[in-house]
Amino acid sequence: MHKDIAEILYTEETLQTAVQKLGRQISEDYKDKNLFMVSVLKGSLVFMADLMRAITVPCSIDFLSVSSYGNSTKSSGEVRVIKDLDCPLENKDLLIVEDILDSGVTLSYLKKMLAARGPRSIKICTLLDKPDHRRADITADYRCFVTPDAFIVGYGLDYAEQYRNLPYVGILKPEVYENK
Repeated sequence: MHKDIAEILYTEETLQTAVQKLGRQISEDYKDKNLFMVSVLKGSLVFMADLMRAITVPCSIDFLSVSSYGNSTKSSGEVRVIKDLDCPLENKDLLIVEDILDSGVTLSYLKKMLAARGPRSIKICTLLDKPDHRRADITADYRCFVTPDAFIVGYGLDYAEQYRNLPYVGILKPEVYENK
């Protein structure tokens, strides 16, 4: 796996420092609220696990699984909900936790869908923000890094379900995914 990485963007240590800092900020912002964190599977699983351990206020969690990429490097623009939430959202302060905010199509769709369920508030938290590809009018309320325009993997992010288990975030060599 490591041989397929052109460059490491964020080391394991850099990621942990950023997540701890973000956890402190979220803890402060949600100290008197009913924090309900929703992880968008599968990519945000690693980030969500580290982030919720860095948060010091009570919170509940749930998982939502959607697909818009398949085995491609670009979003199809079509969002499919594969696994919906198990809990109601009424009167909860919802924090959607995502691995990367890229085109924004998926998060825009999810935010509208979840807003219709009556949460008190909705905010978006992303590990990586890639604003150069934004196609939807959406921004992250919390983010760790603004990332360059490259295909990145690791720390939960994948290509064709591979590389999620890398402890860092790196740029995938183009020859790995081109002409596939």
